[in-house]
Amino acid sequence: MSELLEKCTAAKNAAQLMISVPSAVKDNALEAIADALVECTGEILEANKQDLENAEANGVRKAMLDRLRLTPERIAGMAEGVRKVRDLNDPIGEVINMWTRPNGLQIGKKRVPLGVIAIIYEARPNVTVDAAALCLKTSNVSILRGGKEAICSNTALMRIMQKAAYGAGIPEGALNIIEDTSRETATELMRMNGYVDMLIPRGGKGLIKSVVDNATVPVVETAAGNCHVYVDGDADFDMAVKIAMNAKVQRPSVCNAAETLLIDKAIADKFVPIIFKKLQDAGVEIRADKAAMDIYADGVREASEEDWYTEYNDYILAVKLVSGVDEAIAHINKYNTKHSEAIVTDSYTKAQKFLNEVDAAAVYVNASTRFTDGFEFGFGAEIGISTQKMHARGPMGLEALTSVKYIVYGDGQIRE
Repeated sequence: MSELLEKCTAAKNAAQLMISVPSAVKDNALEAIADALVECTGEILEANKQDLENAEANGVRKAMLDRLRLTPERIAGMAEGVRKVRDLNDPIGEVINMWTRPNGLQIGKKRVPLGVIAIIYEARPNVTVDAAALCLKTSNVSILRGGKEAICSNTALMRIMQKAAYGAGIPEGALNIIEDTSRETATELMRMNGYVDMLIPRGGKGLIKSVVDNATVPVVETAAGNCHVYVDGDADFDMAVKIAMNAKVQRPSVCNAAETLLIDKAIADKFVPIIFKKLQDAGVEIRADKAAMDIYADGVREASEEDWYTEYNDYILAVKLVSGVDEAIAHINKYNTKHSEAIVTDSYTKAQKFLNEVDAAAVYVNASTRFTDGFEFGFGAEIGISTQKMHARGPMGLEALTSVKYIVYGDGQIRE
């Protein structure tokens, strides 16, 4: 039996048992996981060091190395995220609504787990912890398949979490990681009908496309993050600089980092020199349209059509001048991946127009796109940021990992 089939079988068996695990047991398991992550920091860092050495030897980009790198602070942050998930209300078993029909039948909707959730993701060890914790809290079973770049970190994290969770009463087989990182095994996981109830891909455009094109199991599509910040003619300059810089450079390798900056032509003569200098001082390569380069061209590369579509995940930013909020919205809706978009403006009217007309999972007024995150939204963590419009959209927390069943109470009714 292959590793994949063995673990999918164990997961399916555990899913039936997880339905009846009490909230208190799940919460104790999450606390045990959080404690174990902190206690085993040295072991995790040693595994992560091996991943980093391998990645550097393979020429992985600096910004991508940042995604892979773990520190004591990041491990403590992951443990804190697990505790935040523990502290949230357990949605499983919640009766959302109840109504009585004229014939006396009482009908309600009850939250239930989805079952077995598989996640295919790239070099983000924190996903291993976030996904396992969210699935456990919602009585779901997880099958995780990370990228080869993080295999040492991921297997160490999973080993630590399994020991803590199973010791606290969670059924064995509820947490799984696929150690075979081959493309063939990933493709096979996408087609494990009868075992996997939902598949969530997390990563770049290529990974998402591969899953959407090849999967036969149900998929929640999470997209790459081609995010924009639009600085309006009515923007406060200091605020606009702060937001644009944070959205690009605070952590450029993540999906909620800005990839394009749009600037209202009405303020371009004053704003472009300020922001370009700041970006360049931070090590950002600027790819601008001709109108922006007419104002500031030193060290700036002219943008191509492809740049407007690109998620760089790096210290690169595309910049375009636009004739007001309508052109900004049109540009965003044409090129974005429906992830996160921001406007900086003091105009209430233009802010509301932007909120109403931009098609994205998260739309911001006077705030950085970097906040699109389950932890920042108060979900404890997230299992992905959905950019589709079916089932879930935006950061996927606990409720997004549930389905419903209708429960019906009668006292002998039969249909005539």
